[in-house]
Order: sequence, then C-alpha cells, then structure tokens
Amino acid sequence: MKKILNIKNTALAIVLVFFAVACNLDETNYSTADTEIAYQSPEGFESLVNYGYDALYYFYGKLDGIGPQEMGTDLWWAESYLAGFVKYGSDLSTTQGQNQVFWQGFYATINYANLAIYYVDKVVGYTQAEREAKVAEAHFLRGWSYLQLVEQYGAVVLRTLPSTVNTEAENFPVRSSEEKIYELILSDLEFAAAHLPVSQGAEKGRASKKAALGMLAKAYLQRTRLGDEALYAGKALATAKELIDNQSSYGCGLWTSTATESGYKQLWDGSNNKNNKEFLFLESNDEVNFLNPESSNRGRTRQYYLMDLKTIGAEWGTTEKNCAWYGRANDRGLKPTKYLLTEVFEPVKNPADTRFEETFFTEYYNSRWADYTITQNMVTKYGKNQSLVGHVIKNTAGTYTAGQVFYDGRTNFYGVNASGNVNMVDNDMDGYLDGISVFTPNYEMTDAEKKDLPFLVVTPKEQFETNNKWVTAASGTLGSAYKDCYPSFRKFSSIQWIYNNQRWLGDVPILRLGDVYLIAAEAALRENNDQTTAATYLNTLRKRAAVTSRENEMVVAPSAVTLDFILKERARELAGEQVRWEDLKRFGKLNNAYLNVTNPDITGFVDGKNIVRPIPQAFLDAIGNAQEFGSNGY
Repeated sequence: MKKILNIKNTALAIVLVFFAVACNLDETNYSTADTEIAYQSPEGFESLVNYGYDALYYFYGKLDGIGPQEMGTDLWWAESYLAGFVKYGSDLSTTQGQNQVFWQGFYATINYANLAIYYVDKVVGYTQAEREAKVAEAHFLRGWSYLQLVEQYGAVVLRTLPSTVNTEAENFPVRSSEEKIYELILSDLEFAAAHLPVSQGAEKGRASKKAALGMLAKAYLQRTRLGDEALYAGKALATAKELIDNQSSYGCGLWTSTATESGYKQLWDGSNNKNNKEFLFLESNDEVNFLNPESSNRGRTRQYYLMDLKTIGAEWGTTEKNCAWYGRANDRGLKPTKYLLTEVFEPVKNPADTRFEETFFTEYYNSRWADYTITQNMVTKYGKNQSLVGHVIKNTAGTYTAGQVFYDGRTNFYGVNASGNVNMVDNDMDGYLDGISVFTPNYEMTDAEKKDLPFLVVTPKEQFETNNKWVTAASGTLGSAYKDCYPSFRKFSSIQWIYNNQRWLGDVPILRLGDVYLIAAEAALRENNDQTTAATYLNTLRKRAAVTSRENEMVVAPSAVTLDFILKERARELAGEQVRWEDLKRFGKLNNAYLNVTNPDITGFVDGKNIVRPIPQAFLDAIGNAQEFGSNGY
C-alpha cells in the first residue's frame, strides 16, 4: 500500500542532493538558488507539499495535540498529567513543552505551504489542472493549520510568504486580527474545495475534496463566534449539505446499523480502520513498513487515558505488560469527568446508545497468565462478601497470533500477548465473564451487588465526591485506590492494529463525516433556529448509534434540539477526538460559570485570560519586538 511518506522521502532526497553535492565539491558554496531550482521540478515541488503533512503525526495520537485540543474542558481531568492544560495553573506558561510544539509544528506546516504556493507558478511540467490540484493541498494544509492556531492563540502572525522571502516580517512580526486570519482560512479552504481531486487514489492521508468540504464547513461554523452568525452558519450548512447529500460522489458514507451491530460500533471496528468510508481526513499510519515519522512509535492516545492496571488493578489480577488491548499503564492519568460519564452519556445498564461502550473500556481482565485467587486481605480492604475468599478469577491472558480470529469475531494483524483471549466464559452464571478483575461502569449499582461480585467494582459513587469533584487520597480510606479506577479510552485500541503495549498502528481520523452531520445540525440552529432540519441530521446520526431494533429509542423531537443539546451530542459522538476546546470556544463555554458546573476540579481558570493559550517563549526570544508582541497575558 502506497503511503504519503514513501513519496515524501523520495522527493526530499531530490532536494537534499543539492546540499550533499555542496559538501563534496571542493567547498563550493551553493546558494538557496539551488533549492529554488529543485522546487521548480514536480518532484522537488511535491516534497514541499508532502512535508506539510508531517506535523499531523505529532498532534493526533500524541500529547502535543491532546493537551491543547482536548484538555481544560468539561470532559477530562488529571491530578498531575498535562497539568497546565488540565488545571490552568502555573504550569501553563510560555515555556510549557506541548504548547511550544503545537505552535512550532503548525507554523512549520504553514511555511511549507507558503513555499509551495510561492513556487507553484515556476514548476515546469504541470498542466494547469495538475498545478491547481497540487497547490490546493498546500492551501488546505495552510487553512487547516491557521484554524488550529487562531482557536488556540487568538490574534497571531499571519504569514503568507515563506520565511526566506519575508525576513523583516519574521524578525518584527505583528498580530493580525482573528477576522483577518479567518479571511485567509476560508479563502484557502474554498480554493482547496474547488480544486482538490475527489480521490487521491492509493495515497492515503492526502487531502481530497471531501476533506476540504468538511474542513470548510467546520471553519465556516467556527467563524460564527466572531460575529455575522447567520451568514457564516448558512455557509456552513450549505457546505455540509453538499457533502452529506452527495456522499457516494465524494467517496464517503456513514456506517449503518444492523440487527447485531450499531453503525457506531462498525466505525471503530479494526477491520474497517484501514479503509474507513467515514474518515474524511486522517493520519495514515504505515503498518507494514513503518514509513512514518518515528517509524512504528505511533498511536499512544489510549495509554494516556488508561486506568491504573499496575498497582490498584494489580491487586485484582491485572498487569500493564499483558494488557495490550488497553495500552501500557506507565503514562496513565487522563480520566473522564462525572459530567461526561453521567450527564453526557446516559448512566444506565444496556442503553440503546452504544457510543459509551465504544468510547470506553469498563471491563479489565486478569492478565497474569494464571488464575488469580481472591484473598482475605482483598475482601477486607474493599468490603467484599466473606464468601468470596478463595474465589478464582480466571486467567484470560494468551498469545494472539497474526491472522487469528478472536472469540468475538475480530481478526488480529500482528500477534500480541494480551488479556481478554482465553477463558472468556461465564461458568458461574452471574452475568459477567469469569476473568473480570475490575469493572468501572458509568451507572450505579447497589452496595449489595458490589459486595457480592467477585471483582472490584468502582462506580461514580466511589469515583466522585458529593460536589462532583474527583476523589483524592485525602477523600477517605480508599480514595487513593478509587481515584485511579475509571473507564479507559477505547476508540483507538482495536486489537488488530496493536503492535505492542504502547504502539497502535491504526489510522487516526482528524475529521470524519459524523462531525459534518453535527456541523449541519448546529448551523441550522445558528442560521435561523431551524430545529426540524437540525433534528433530521441529528437523528440520522443518533439512530446509527443503536442496533436496528432500538433505533426508535434514539429519535429526538425537534423541540428538544437546542444548542446545549448539540454540545452534549458532540461530546457523545466525538469525545477524545481532539475537538472539544474549539467546541467550547464556539459555544461561549470557556468560562468559570460553565466549567465550575461541568468540571468543578478546575479552579485555576481566569475569565478573559485563559480563552487563549500562552505565546511560546521560544518564539518570543527569537523576535526583535517580544515586548510589543506580548505573550497573551502569561
């Protein structure tokens, strides 16, 4: 399968040869003119475009994107992990690491795009159509990058020329207004939507017309927060409608439910990952030859959101090293808020909506490679029924071999040692698999039920204080245990693409069609409060979240469709997909009043200040007017 990076490395070599020659020919000093000559060939020019894709590998599935794009919102909390983004404390400063990478990475993409746009008319060998299609990728990448920067930092530097051309502006930059930045974002994405091809063939991960239309609809909608709401909402709706109404023409579609599987389950099933019709724009991972930035060191999102499997879970039979299905517990720490668990998702057993089940793991299995016996100490510490002493939690660890079909019909790609393989039975007929060690549902169970079940049960009652804050070690005898037991993020954990405990080589969606339906629904409300149209888009999405026999339970009446309802619906559909910060910003919810209700653990948010992130110190140190430019108040 041909990947972007195959092309990128080949094209880059053509450019680097000029510098290699310079080192070998009697100390001849070649100027940047040599590079400019390289850019005039299709191969050299395409290296610029290809390198523009590089940054997304460091933002999606990585902390450098998760921190800015998902943390500090209503959905997640952590005691110490990504503390600056999570808590808005002193750790969120001009020197914070992920913040600097985010800024530098997207500006690097912008510079590659600017180079491509600057040199495109000098390329020899393109037809006009080829020239427009190729430079449209650069416009897409620039528009996408500025959309991320303006939402994180507000009024930033608007660069439309490469740094090698516009040196004075680089040394003494000025801020552009957010409105001006959005003019370029929309212009770039409109150009991309007009000129990108419908398909990029076998070159997965490249932007195509469906990606441009989806991103353009998103940008139009995000622009509503700056004014002219009805105007830009109307544009967002029209653009989203174009994509939704012509899915087959653009090569995309929603997964539809069957009698046994919801469409949402199929969306995240590993067998659909590498050719997923709902992914409009994605981080394509080469799972065969590892021709990716950092080779096979990809897909760590899941381990950051993992409950404690190596200490608290280990008391009941879990281990971090054999739980490849979940991830490695060494980087655990990001956990859901009570708002996400019990208000966004309906806290009931067996709901019609399968999105909670497909977003989170709640069952953790004995992975000791041997049966595990409940001891008196375990019963005493956790208040279990005395009769459970001596009960055996069955070993579920086993070796998945490549091509093996699992007990639930899944097929493994690599072959990994993992829990959840053997002994997946319910011989004691209690309604639960006999290999479960820890269970963290989002619904309540009676104390008697918890006491009698032969595994650790931690529900929101144990996880949260009465004020809805997370329990801590100071909360009581078991606070230090329960604070580390919670549902773990599941979306990027299909076992087919698990290379080892830390590395997952599935493709990661950056934008998908489900989001476009939500954009259309929200835009219909913002344009003229058209609840009927909004409900139509929402109900299509909601029904595919249930099996066919329960679709009617998911239907919402138009009168119930409000912006607040849509904000929750976006959390149900997109939790953990790195869009929540910009959602709250668009909805006007990045303020103390809202966060105190939905995530009361956040106490450091300062209204007005924390609506943007700090300008990185590395940038401030590199310019000649840092004091004039400012740091966004940090």
